[in-house]
Amino acid sequence: MKKSVYFIPGMAASPMIYEHIKLPQDCFECHFLEWIIPDVDETLENYCRRFCKMIQDENPILIGTSFGGVIVQEMAKMMKVDRVVIISSIKSSLEFPRRMKLARSTGLHKLLPTSLVEKSELLLKYNLGISKRKLELYHNYLSVKNQYYLDWALDKIISWQQIEPIKNLIHIHGDKDPVFPIKYIKNCITVPGGTHVMIIHRYRWFNENLPGLLS
Repeated sequence: MKKSVYFIPGMAASPMIYEHIKLPQDCFECHFLEWIIPDVDETLENYCRRFCKMIQDENPILIGTSFGGVIVQEMAKMMKVDRVVIISSIKSSLEFPRRMKLARSTGLHKLLPTSLVEKSELLLKYNLGISKRKLELYHNYLSVKNQYYLDWALDKIISWQQIEPIKNLIHIHGDKDPVFPIKYIKNCITVPGGTHVMIIHRYRWFNENLPGLLS
């Protein structure tokens, strides 16, 4: 019997970040979920309940990257799952780097110019000091350009409180991740040379190793 696997991308990202991930079709049935825009003042708990309604199978495997990793952990508290896999994410608020802990205590993250995401085409056109390769990557894989969603998501991940990791959790992390540095991460499967976007650049590692981890 095939196992159902549900993927949630990183913050504002398209499920296209998983386009090169290939699991054996005779063992796994893959589903790729899109981000939904949160309601005004919606709690993280209620938002994750709405995601749970998208799951059409019993006892699924949930895979989330970055902020998507936080979402799948919260979903696993609300429904029965086979296991949870987080990639380039955190399994405890203790794993936040110091700058994120500072942002949580000061509210500095609320001052970030998230409105710029709506101007990605202008950034791409005028190349304002950002490498063309990075801008094209941004343009291809970031699908949600709603400022409210970005402000909401940033606040929810910065203010996320979880001390003890959930059960049946697999954490895959790159040792070159600049967003969640490996020195703050405990008990993970380390991908040598993996960055925060290794799901795109190191997809061969995932194709070789994910089937065994999920079986």
